[in-house]
Amino acid sequence: MAKKITKDELKSVQDKVNLINKAQMQIGGIEVQKTLIIETLKSLQTELNVIQTSLESKYGKKSISIVDGTLKDIPSENGTLN
Repeated sequence: MAKKITKDELKSVQDKVNLINKAQMQIGGIEVQKTLIIETLKSLQTELNVIQTSLESKYGKKSISIVDGTLKDIPSENGTLN
């Protein structure tokens, strides 16, 4: 007859393996959420770029305050305002 560990020892090992498996499943779920959030972020950045392009064609190249919508000229590399 093969030697066995005690029932308590077996339960202890099984409990730890189950906890490790659960943790790995949680990590997988978090990675899926991370991927979805990254895709959402990319989409939002694309949408913002479309808005910025539209505003630039309407008002020119300006700095826009996201607090109150104030437009400011952006200095060019030679120091003149756009």
